[in-house]
Amino acid sequence: MLEVKNITVVFKTDKGSVKAVDDVSFHIEKNEIVGLVGESGCGKSATALSILRLIPLPYGKIETGRIIFQGRNLLELDYREMRKIRGRLISMIFQEPGSALSPLHKIGRQLTETILLHKNITRKEAWNIAEAWLGKVKIPAAGDRMSAYPYQLSGGMQQRVMIAMALMLEPDLVIADEPTTALDVTIQAQIFEIVRRMKQSNTSILLITHDMGVIWEMCDRVMVMYASRIVEEGSKEEIFSKPAHPYTRGLLESIPKFSADGGRLKTIPGRVPSPFNYTTGCHFFDRCPHSFNRCRSERPKLIDLGGGHKAACFLVQK
Repeated sequence: MLEVKNITVVFKTDKGSVKAVDDVSFHIEKNEIVGLVGESGCGKSATALSILRLIPLPYGKIETGRIIFQGRNLLELDYREMRKIRGRLISMIFQEPGSALSPLHKIGRQLTETILLHKNITRKEAWNIAEAWLGKVKIPAAGDRMSAYPYQLSGGMQQRVMIAMALMLEPDLVIADEPTTALDVTIQAQIFEIVRRMKQSNTSILLITHDMGVIWEMCDRVMVMYASRIVEEGSKEEIFSKPAHPYTRGLLESIPKFSADGGRLKTIPGRVPSPFNYTTGCHFFDRCPHSFNRCRSERPKLIDLGGGHKAACFLVQK
């Protein structure tokens, strides 16, 4: 359904240009949930925004690559063609609903305009569809909320409005960028159940998160991203049982565990490097317990370990 090939996203800053996404490639099949996991600032959201060509201009630019969706390169489409795709064929649940929703328009208007843009139905029919979806995402008194402004809703309710907006047209691909960050665990479980039902109706999902528990619960395949690059990818079972990259192992070891001896929580030493200070080689070099000289100067390529499991590490080449 979707194939991203060698995408590089560059942002211009006062200090110079930085690569937020560096030569990233992946694919998503029909009726599949693919997780993209990594620490904050690694390029997950920039990768997602590039698919819908929402990288902010003029400071951001998709410098190289191709994004093939249902046989068409999205980077070659004009504004009108992309507008037909956004929301209807590919939708996105944004990480910050407070900035994604218009503060000047009521919830009902924002939802119905999205529906009317893509469907030839009456405004009353669009209103009923939108109100029904607010109920599906567990917003109480959905009819009243349709007449509310975003600032009158809690952060969790705003996020649920964004989820309803993304799912109500039943798109072929949903990009979910931390979709349940502002929600309590009960509502999270309800939203994930809705997402599972969407998958059963042949909707594919790119789920972006930093929570490995969510990855295990929801995803079929996993991509691990670190400092602008994909460092490992594979099935959920392979990533959790046989992680090949030291960064992936560090993420898994950092998951809180119940321990009879009250053991301390493990962490990955060091900090994510600044994009202005990336090495020419492996970006995980300074934090990796197994690094050697070659890692600093030479970039490791994704090596196929069999069965679609790949890792970008010189250790797997030995």
